[in-house]
Amino acid sequence: MTEHRPGPDGDLVTTIADVHLSGPRRGGSSDAERVDVLLEDGSIVAIRPADPEVLRSSAPGVLDGGGGFLLPGLWDHHVHFTQWARTARRVDLSSAASAAEAVELVAERIAQGADGDGWVEGARFRDALWPDTPTFALLDAIAPDREVVLVSADLHCCWLNSAALRATGFADHPTGLLREEESFAVLKQLDQVADELSDRWVEAAADQAASRGVVGVVDLEMRWNAADWIRRVGNGTRALRISFGVYAEHLERAIDAGLVTGGVLAGTDGLVQVGPFKVITDGSLNTRTACCEAPYPGSAPGTDAHGMLNVPPERLTALLTLATANGLHCAVHAIGDRANTLALDAIETTGARGTIEHAQLLRASDLERFARTGTAASVQPEHAMDDRDIAEVHWAGRTDRAFVLRSLLDAGATLRLGSDAPVAPLDPWVSIAAAVTRSRDGREAWHGEQAITVEEALAASTRGDDDVVAVGRPADLVVVPFDPFSCAPEALRTMPVRATMLGGRLTAAPSVHPAGG
Repeated sequence: MTEHRPGPDGDLVTTIADVHLSGPRRGGSSDAERVDVLLEDGSIVAIRPADPEVLRSSAPGVLDGGGGFLLPGLWDHHVHFTQWARTARRVDLSSAASAAEAVELVAERIAQGADGDGWVEGARFRDALWPDTPTFALLDAIAPDREVVLVSADLHCCWLNSAALRATGFADHPTGLLREEESFAVLKQLDQVADELSDRWVEAAADQAASRGVVGVVDLEMRWNAADWIRRVGNGTRALRISFGVYAEHLERAIDAGLVTGGVLAGTDGLVQVGPFKVITDGSLNTRTACCEAPYPGSAPGTDAHGMLNVPPERLTALLTLATANGLHCAVHAIGDRANTLALDAIETTGARGTIEHAQLLRASDLERFARTGTAASVQPEHAMDDRDIAEVHWAGRTDRAFVLRSLLDAGATLRLGSDAPVAPLDPWVSIAAAVTRSRDGREAWHGEQAITVEEALAASTRGDDDVVAVGRPADLVVVPFDPFSCAPEALRTMPVRATMLGGRLTAAPSVHPAGG
């Protein structure tokens, strides 16, 4: 489609617009007038007042924006993508209020025969407030000859029956409830499925994410992800941009391959970038392994009453030093207040750049250190909704320091929002709603003083704070029917999406269509 726009000297120049998105409104604009957006070679080349004649022209490349609201494409800054793709195929245990109820749900799944005679997998149980204790014997009673593996919502714990314990190398485990490194070892074994099958699940999950306005994710799956994403993009999975993480077991491999954060992988048409070096320093709240200054209530003598440090401070410093010296940003998992302090200590010592992942419980004196070190807080607001009752028990008297999004922003820190899928749904509107309302299911806002604005939440849900709809920017866009800046806050959680574009290419378009079509 031939278009004319001002050149550098003010004269009109003729260009060819690949796509003409006609009639959306700019989200958050005071007048919300309709505009026409011209896209060329994957970028925005012009934004101008809407011309009704364009829609009536039925010209090739014209898409009807339908008066929806135009926003930058959304990112989820913390995903375990393969685990997320598999979760839909696992027994959902999120409703279980006890180990006994979880067993009942698994028994129902076995009776339905949905898994044939193979392994039975469950997901999303939270046992922190259960009145009974998960054991392999409970699962053996319903499936003595089938391998059963149930994965906790936070991924830091797996519950196995005897058959699964034998199959995964933990035959002598005393309880069947594996935590932290043992749990991660099981998850890695579960990942060993045929590439063709796994890739099919991932492609479906990517398409679903695009339907919610997502254009990119930071994939922190615990495996060597470079080869996976090169293969997937080559086979046609192109709905998302991917920034993939590297774990300690693959750090030397990444360095030897010359991978640096921000580098684009060859053979992926620019869709796959090297992300951060990821290191998990402590556990989680639900598993009571997040490393905290105060002990967990009711901790038995001889147990890790303060949680667990998966990586001691000297090891963390060495890892961040190595990664930073070789061009990798760092993503440091820290949930408990002690773990966050130690993570910030290591970042200050090494000059590492990147994020602290989760940052759930923070000392007031650590808030300004995020801004001072240039460390972004990569947070998951929906976790606050999932964990509020658990936190009131296990972090009693400290919840004013939990999930402190407002305090972080006020201290000058940068926020990045994500889901940690499959811990929470890969849906940025869920995260945005939780950050803005601090509420779910009609409950009173939990520490509403820590809510942030819609503008702040949206900025933290894009690729960067300066990600805006403007000429010269990549055409990674989303069109929604309601203005998120003025709609009812509770409506954010289920915000419909009319279209998602990645580099000017439609990746989801339930209600944006060619004009005249």
